[in-house]
Amino acid sequence: MDESTLYSNYFIGLGIAVVIILAAAVLLILVWLAARRILLLASVALDLVVKIKENTNSIWALQKTNEVAVNILEEAEAIDSHAGLVAESLPQTNK
Repeated sequence: MDESTLYSNYFIGLGIAVVIILAAAVLLILVWLAARRILLLASVALDLVVKIKENTNSIWALQKTNEVAVNILEEAEAIDSHAGLVAESLPQTNK
C-alpha cells in the first residue's frame, strides 16, 4: 500500500468517525430537549392535578353533608312519630 492510499483511507475513516460522533451528539441533544419538554409538561400536569383535587374536595364534603342530612331526616321522623304517640295518649278536651 502506498502512502497516498494510506492517507486516503485514514481521512475516509476519520470522516466516518466524525459523522458518527456528530450524529450521536445531535441525537443526545434531541433526547435532552425532549426530556426538558417532558419535565415542563409534567409540571404543568401536576399543577392541573392539584387544582382538580382542590375542586373535587367539595364532592367528598357533599357526601358527608348528605349523610348528615339523612341522619337529621331520620331523627325528625322519629320525633314526629313520638310526638304523634304523645298527642294520641293525651286526653281530648272539648270546650
